[in-house]
Amino acid sequence: MFTNAKPIDLELLDKYNKEIENDKEAKLLQHALSRSSIKNAIYNQKAIHDLSADFSIQVKTLSATNQQSSGRCWIFAATNLLREIAAKNLNVEKFELSQNYISFYDKLEKINYALEACIDFAPKEHDDRVVAQIVSYPVSDGGQWDMFKDLVKKYGVVPQSVMTETYISNHTREHNYIVNNAIRKFAATAHKMYLEGKSEKEIRALKDKILKELYRSLVIVFGSPVKEFDFEYTDKDNKYHIERNMTPKSFFDKFIGVDMDDYISIINSPTKDKPYYNMFTLDYIGNVIGGSDIHHLNLPMPRIKELVIESLKNNEPVWFGSDCGEFSDSDTSRWAPELFDYELAFNLDLKMSKEDMLDYYSSAMNHAMLITAVNLKDDLPTKWKIENSWGESKPLNGYHVASDSWFDEYVFQVVINKKYLGEKELEALKKEAIHLNPWDPMGTLAEK
Repeated sequence: MFTNAKPIDLELLDKYNKEIENDKEAKLLQHALSRSSIKNAIYNQKAIHDLSADFSIQVKTLSATNQQSSGRCWIFAATNLLREIAAKNLNVEKFELSQNYISFYDKLEKINYALEACIDFAPKEHDDRVVAQIVSYPVSDGGQWDMFKDLVKKYGVVPQSVMTETYISNHTREHNYIVNNAIRKFAATAHKMYLEGKSEKEIRALKDKILKELYRSLVIVFGSPVKEFDFEYTDKDNKYHIERNMTPKSFFDKFIGVDMDDYISIINSPTKDKPYYNMFTLDYIGNVIGGSDIHHLNLPMPRIKELVIESLKNNEPVWFGSDCGEFSDSDTSRWAPELFDYELAFNLDLKMSKEDMLDYYSSAMNHAMLITAVNLKDDLPTKWKIENSWGESKPLNGYHVASDSWFDEYVFQVVINKKYLGEKELEALKKEAIHLNPWDPMGTLAEK
């Protein structure tokens, strides 16, 4: 397997150990880490000194929401974007759209998408890379903007009061286990049926049976999806209203009314396989069959920042996807890549370019939120305010402050209304999308 691989030299280990015995810094860290986490021990407090919660450009937004023990951040961020429009039209101070309603149909569409993929790949063996990608985790809580867009266009939206959360919608792991094993069993059975010479009609009959059974399970754990409802609310002026006989689509049309196709997913992927000002799409990543699929326009980061700032100046928050995993401090609600000094503690330079982080799977988009403010100094951003969906605890009541350097390194996707795009970008939207493999980093789903 290896050509010139070297085993560990035991004499060399003895040399290492003697050096460490005389390393006072290593001993001090060893003592500290016996009763502390690594991050607490190497926390760099100076990294947050310039990250106050004051901003030169700020969109006034509603209270932070709470996805609880679910990976629906992308749905919460997207419904939070739309609720700002609805709240203004309703003239209310508090409002949420039903995340559970969108989640119900997202899971249903993902189940159908995965079952159809299993039929497509029935002739393939289980160790085919695409098959392995599909069945490794067929249905998760996570998603991307275009998946949300297709759900809204097909099913509309409803107020949270009309379809409230359930225990399982807030704690999805158990039901995901049931769904995914049912799909994996179907994948195995469909492959065997293909090898036995069964027709596609016979395989599809089994698919329809499983889809019906899994739909039943969705109704059990999420509740029955709303078809028609009366919506009661009291506005800021203490005036009572009731909207009768509404449907999810009529509610969207009356109180939100935007064209979802006007919102464009823009990525920052500075990798050689993704030249800027080109469109990209992912194979076998999606939810609504017959929808628009996932499409990304790749742009340089300076241009992305210009588009985000222009949106904020126009009082519009921005949906975005980032890697929120490593350089965040939950106690202060601050995010900065300088927060933890790994190099000083371990003599390890872990710094990688964004290109290398993506190519070698060190980082990728895994969480979606809203950008609601930016601070400019000499017309350049220094920090950003973020609306999260992890509840209202911590110092900033569910909001966070991120340094501009964090934005550079860990923001991978933003959603911008195409009215802000320039001529070059609008022309790029017309290009035929370059297809990416389903395991490409730009196909990761936001589900933190």
